[in-house]
Amino acid sequence: MSELRKDPIIGRWVIISTERGKRPSDFVSPSSRRKKLSGFCPFCPGHEYTTPNEILAFRGSQKTGPSDWTLRVVPNKFPALQIEGELERSGESIFGRMNGIGAHEVVVESPNHEHSLATMPAKSAEDVLWAFYSRLTDLKKDHRFQYILIYKNEGESAGSTLEHTHSQLIALPIVPKRVQEELDSSKKYFDFMEKCIYCDLIEQEKHMNKRVVCENDLYITLSAYAPRVPFEMWIMPKNHESSFRPKENSFAALAEIIQTTLKMLDKILDVPPYNFVIHTSPLNAEENHYYHWHIEIFPKLTKMAGFEWGSGFYINPTSPEDAVRFLKGGV
Repeated sequence: MSELRKDPIIGRWVIISTERGKRPSDFVSPSSRRKKLSGFCPFCPGHEYTTPNEILAFRGSQKTGPSDWTLRVVPNKFPALQIEGELERSGESIFGRMNGIGAHEVVVESPNHEHSLATMPAKSAEDVLWAFYSRLTDLKKDHRFQYILIYKNEGESAGSTLEHTHSQLIALPIVPKRVQEELDSSKKYFDFMEKCIYCDLIEQEKHMNKRVVCENDLYITLSAYAPRVPFEMWIMPKNHESSFRPKENSFAALAEIIQTTLKMLDKILDVPPYNFVIHTSPLNAEENHYYHWHIEIFPKLTKMAGFEWGSGFYINPTSPEDAVRFLKGGV
C-alpha cells in the first residue's frame, strides 16, 4: 500500500507509492551522464580566454603559466544576478520588487575533463570545498548579501549545460524560501525543546539504523525519511554546526563522505545526473543553536507533473529504506 510521509523538519508531505516501486536499473536512461563527449570545452586548460577573468585559482607548485591550475573560480558568463548596483526596493501595491543584485560564480573543479566530484583525487575534492568556503568568506563581506547558495548540477537533465565538472554559487540579497522554511521550523523546535531538530534527527536515525547510508567520524549520510525523489540523501555533521566551515581546519572527512556517497550512487544507478545543494545559516546569523548546516543530494530520476505542481506533494516510487538497501548492495 502507498504511504504518506511527513518531513520532520518543515512538515512537507510526500507520497511513497510502493505500487510504482522501482529497482535502480529501472531508472537508467540515455540521459545519464555516463559518457564524456568530445568537442571544445571552455573549462579545459588552454581555453581560459573564453571565460571571464578568474576570481580565485589554485595552482601547482611549478606555476608555469595561466593553464597551470588545479581549480578555478570565475564569474558566470550569463549571471542570474549582477554584482554592480544597489538593491533599491520598490513596488506597486502588493507587487514588490528590487534590483537583481547578487553574485553568480562558477567553480571549475578540475582541469581534467574526465573527472567528476566522485572520481577526482581526494585532495582535489577537498580543494573544491576550500574554494566554496573561500568564496563564501569573501562574499559575506558585502552588506547587500544575506545568503549564499552553493550548488551543483551534474548532467544535462539536472540542468548542466557543460559536462566538465563544475559547481556554482549565487549570493542573494534575500534568504531563499526553502531555506527560510527550514530556519523557521528549526527555531520553533528549538524554542520548544531546547534542542536542534537536526541533532535529534541524527540521534534517532543512528538508533533506528534504517536509513543510514554511510558515516565516518565526523559526518553522516542519511536517506531522507520523506524523500522528494528516489535516493534523496542528506549529508550532515554529526555534532552541531550551524554554518558550513572546515572542521579542525580540514575538509578531509567531509570530502571523504561526499565522494563515498556519490560513488555509491554512481555504482547503483549507473552514474546518474543529480543536483547537490549546501544549506547553511544566513550571513547575519551564522552562529546559532537551532539550525544545522547540511548537504542535500537529489538524483534526477523522475519528473514533476501536474499533481506535484498543483498540490506541492511529491510522488516517490522508491522508499528510503529500499534506497539504503540498494545502495548497500542488497539489490
